[in-house]
Amino acid sequence: MAWVLLFGKRGCCIDREKDCGQPSRLHLKDMDQGQQTSTLNGLSRSASAYLRSAMHQPVIWHEWGEEAFSLAEEQGKPILLDIGAVWCHWCHVMDRESYENETTAQIINEHFIAIKVDRDERPDVDTRYQAAVSAISGQGGWPLTAFLTPDGKPYFGGTYFPPEDRHGRPGLPRVLLTMAESFHTRRSEVYESAESVMAAVEHNESFMGRAGNPGPELVAKIVSSILQQFDARSGGFGSQPKFPHSGAIDLLMDASSRVSVGAGAVKGEDVRTAAFSTLQKMARGGIYDHLAGGFHRYSVDERWVVPHFEKMSYDNSELLKNYVHGFQSFVDPEFARIAREVIGWMDEWLSDRERGGFYASQDADFSLDDDGDYFTWTYNEAAKVLTAQELSVTSSYYDIGEIGDMHHNPAKNVLHVRGTLEGVAKANALPLERAKELLASGRKKLYAARLERPAPYIDKTIYVGWNGMCISAYLEAGRVLDMPEVRQFALKSLDRILSQAWDPLIGMSHVVAYGDGEPAARRIAGGLDDYVFVGNAAVDAWEATGEMRYYEAATAIADAVIGRFYDTAGGGFFDTEANRDGEKRYGALTTQRKPLQDSPTPAGNSIAATLLLRLEALNDREDYAVKALETLETFAGVVEHFGLYASSYGLALQRMVQRSVQICIIGEDAEARRMESVALARYAVNKSVIRLRREQLTTLPPALAESLPHLPGLQDAGHGTVAVVCSNNGCLPPVTTVDELIAAMNQVL
Repeated sequence: MAWVLLFGKRGCCIDREKDCGQPSRLHLKDMDQGQQTSTLNGLSRSASAYLRSAMHQPVIWHEWGEEAFSLAEEQGKPILLDIGAVWCHWCHVMDRESYENETTAQIINEHFIAIKVDRDERPDVDTRYQAAVSAISGQGGWPLTAFLTPDGKPYFGGTYFPPEDRHGRPGLPRVLLTMAESFHTRRSEVYESAESVMAAVEHNESFMGRAGNPGPELVAKIVSSILQQFDARSGGFGSQPKFPHSGAIDLLMDASSRVSVGAGAVKGEDVRTAAFSTLQKMARGGIYDHLAGGFHRYSVDERWVVPHFEKMSYDNSELLKNYVHGFQSFVDPEFARIAREVIGWMDEWLSDRERGGFYASQDADFSLDDDGDYFTWTYNEAAKVLTAQELSVTSSYYDIGEIGDMHHNPAKNVLHVRGTLEGVAKANALPLERAKELLASGRKKLYAARLERPAPYIDKTIYVGWNGMCISAYLEAGRVLDMPEVRQFALKSLDRILSQAWDPLIGMSHVVAYGDGEPAARRIAGGLDDYVFVGNAAVDAWEATGEMRYYEAATAIADAVIGRFYDTAGGGFFDTEANRDGEKRYGALTTQRKPLQDSPTPAGNSIAATLLLRLEALNDREDYAVKALETLETFAGVVEHFGLYASSYGLALQRMVQRSVQICIIGEDAEARRMESVALARYAVNKSVIRLRREQLTTLPPALAESLPHLPGLQDAGHGTVAVVCSNNGCLPPVTTVDELIAAMNQVL
């Protein structure tokens, strides 16, 4: 591993503002206009917004694929691999500083074949080279800069490299020349290093540690590990930078509803405090957008005040679930308010209202000269918009002062809640209701003024897996918060995904449409995540509607997951399909991965096990239960060491340990909605609430069809709304009142 020590330790400058300078990002609305040269490179044929933003650069970029690797082999050149994303701050910094520089581009074009990858479009490529660069340097992130042999094996890499030597970091031109010279004069060492890196990646990415019969004690260990990282002062887990960790929050909320979590360890109060405090502190912090709704990607400080301002669909889908589950668990109206505001932002900014579907992300900045300025305020900017009374209340509540929070511009404030509105009202000698009115009008005016600013770019790509996550979140929120229009948009979006991305013969695609809204012209095969998130969304849709087409779609997807991704020899699921006849894979794509870690989305193996367990509870298919158990056993010997990052595994294991509880509400009147609301109260991962009309009792999944239609009173409309609680392949007698339903639920939950 000779190349690790060439320049000393490098820092990853994409996620820590304190470590890096403060340049900002490319003017994305002009991405299709020439910036340095009128000559188009190979990215002009790309559909990706991120790749197209670089098509005028003087670097002769290629997309990942056969053409680029063939050129590298033919010309005997190493490969420069750049991986980034449209929302990535430091990716665009490096674009401007280095890849738009004619001199640097000349070095690259002379000595390398250059490949640029959109990590959102090709997560299979990104995950493997992230692992490789982490093995080399101990760090990963975006932009990812890797140097590969012509067959794609990494021999050196890092993240952001400045345009010249700076702050102990080597400049990119020096790195380029050194890597090119090393490849040509010390080739045997380069290949030896590349093989070592590949071996490390294959070892590290296997995450294999089989143990038999995992049970509640393993759930308890994961919960305990999460609690050890809980920040009792500020909420959340760990220190800066601080990410939400939605899976951990859900696991804690599930545990908080139980007397104990395995091994007799009483956790109720501890986990309740950790979950509640984290939801409360995030909602009050700057990571939450108090004007438009929605959450930014993470906070650079431990108090949630200063975020990285990009907003991702997958973060907001999982946080939407968290706040819905928080409302179910704690009956706190603030959590319901936050959930509704997240929906409001997603409706306005992140959804195709006409055709259905959710867009990928909103950028942090409008241009390279804008460093979060769209979202932040000086005191004078707020004063220009608000009346004196509005300013007094709003500035006090959201901590808008002469000295702000952004170190590149100390006058800029990130809106966050410092105290209580009661305290603000008292300090201003106002009745509480008047303070509420002034705060509401102040927020409305600030948001209207913000809308006059140039808005950060929206990546309108519709990714299949992320849409599955958003659809599930919307279905849950629509039911729990009684928002039928939200439920309807989720179903519309799912119908689009199933019609445009899913074909039982061909499989699932990764992309439905790019920014123009038209179906993707070039198919990118879906990975494990795309299948399992959409499969779970289809189960959610069946529970919400009773329509068998959704159950049938979920079953077909689950069968495809097993057929295309399951490791029959070692158990568990690979993240990509096995090679098809004649298919050639390049570079690190030859490495097989079994995703276990939640980073940044829930791990594919955990969600696959969840899908199989949910369907097995509906159809009694033993093969589903066996493969779910084998998947959980595959990682049971190592998973406790992942702690916080194995939360979705903990949720899947809890679902298996506790077994399924199904609450079926049969009816269409107001009482049916009331009983559904009662059934939905209190979040538990193993609980499903199924809404049915009486005529749907004749077409049910096998497990329910064997019992439900034969229970007394269910077929007779004269009995009105009826609820049935089923568990462990049996059902309790039907009930017709809310009190009876609560009593029945208490028997099994």
